[in-house]
Amino acid sequence: MGIDDIFIKKRKRWNSLLKARRKIIDQEIECPCCKKILSSETLKDRRWICTCGHYLPMPATKRIEMVCDEGSFKEMFDNMKTRNPIDFPGYEEKLEAIRHKTGQMDAFVAGKARIKGIRIAIGVLDSRFLMGSMGTVVGEKIVRLTEYAGKKKIPLLIFSASGGARMQEGLFSLMQMAKTSAAIEKFKKNGGLFISYLTNPTTGGVSASYASLGDIIIAEPNALICFAGPRVIEQTIGQKLPEEFQHSEFLQEHGMLDMIVERKKMRRTLYKIIKIHTM
Repeated sequence: MGIDDIFIKKRKRWNSLLKARRKIIDQEIECPCCKKILSSETLKDRRWICTCGHYLPMPATKRIEMVCDEGSFKEMFDNMKTRNPIDFPGYEEKLEAIRHKTGQMDAFVAGKARIKGIRIAIGVLDSRFLMGSMGTVVGEKIVRLTEYAGKKKIPLLIFSASGGARMQEGLFSLMQMAKTSAAIEKFKKNGGLFISYLTNPTTGGVSASYASLGDIIIAEPNALICFAGPRVIEQTIGQKLPEEFQHSEFLQEHGMLDMIVERKKMRRTLYKIIKIHTM
């Protein structure tokens, strides 16, 4: 295969990913709370909130559109591709299928943007991509985005939605906890502002690393935020946990969160926070 053939093959592949990203699929989604069936178009108009009030996961690109100034977002590090470091069976095929479905190379979308004219570095974990799990590429993109924010002296905003570390990458995934935490701490030590926005769910290695290190930690209503889930804890200790245990409201009451913000107030609240800290 010649160089031209390789280039054409890669271009076709990228065009396929871009097409998948732009395509709006009118699929039916069941709310896990009330079991009502809603179309993705209906959810889009409702900020991906069910009529019963339950917050459903949002595609990363839709959240970025909701928060940032129109046309201001410029994606970065979008050509980074996860490998199969421990030769996990079927992992590469699964990744390709999810890339085609979501139009994303991995679970983390990173870039630069503006909120009401103020420059920021923004990253969003997408739970549609292997439950937003943190593997080598996700960790590397978080570190690079953090370093970019530090270099440009702009605020860093990360939305987390994750099931934790990615088991298909073994220890290579677990080491991202220390790697991202070190980058965030260095950024903060040098005067950077890190806003961590936790959505449903934020669990496992993500909650136990960078996501809990925000200068300001915000969560969406009723989001599950924990390391080990309630069922695991109940089975371990043999006791029934409080109904709201490990959810946003419980964590705020116990001093683990700074505030809980509804999606309709998300952009306005972030602007106020960033403006105060960048004056």
